[in-house]
Amino acid sequence: MRLGAFSVSLNVKDLQKSKEFYEKLGFAKMGGDMKQNYLIMKNGTTIIGIFQGMFEGNILTFNPGWDENAKEVNPFTDVREIQKTLKANQIKLNTEADEKTKGPAYIEFTDPDGNKILIDQHR
Repeated sequence: MRLGAFSVSLNVKDLQKSKEFYEKLGFAKMGGDMKQNYLIMKNGTTIIGIFQGMFEGNILTFNPGWDENAKEVNPFTDVREIQKTLKANQIKLNTEADEKTKGPAYIEFTDPDGNKILIDQHR
């Protein structure tokens, strides 16, 4: 099972301050929009998303079908196939993808310690 590009989505209090902080660590903007209260930042192959007021806590995020540059990779494991595998392994999903559809979809679940995991397919 290929989960795709990995990033950490951080819930931040002040987007501008967080942007400046992560820039000091060598991260640069690769996506997002300050006006929409989020940025995607990259340092080498490490990706973080910083989000102000969009969700609670922090989230481990995987993007099937993308590499660390948000470029398409083939082949890839569709989020619906990942969902079937997780359910077969008795992992409880908080949000499920409609298995009758194709294309963009996401699933969300929680690890045993309460960490949110999002598998978010954009293609």
